[in-house]
Amino acid sequence: MNDTRAKIVDDLTSVFNGLGIAAQGVREEIDQAIGARIDRMISQGSFVTREEFELVRDMAIKAREENLALREALDTLTKKK
Repeated sequence: MNDTRAKIVDDLTSVFNGLGIAAQGVREEIDQAIGARIDRMISQGSFVTREEFELVRDMAIKAREENLALREALDTLTKKK
């Protein structure tokens, strides 16, 4: 009976070890698939560089400031009438 129990424990240990190895393989495949997808998106131009983002952001800030200045000038002219 003790040998049977030891055999079952050994078999279960082998199964769990196999599951761990299989899970690691699946994880590696998922990592590779995600990496490939990100590379594809970058190469297709789906992303902008940090420098491009900063440039557009700075342009938007400047445009907003100019818009506020024009609004104030318009308000001043409108009040004078």
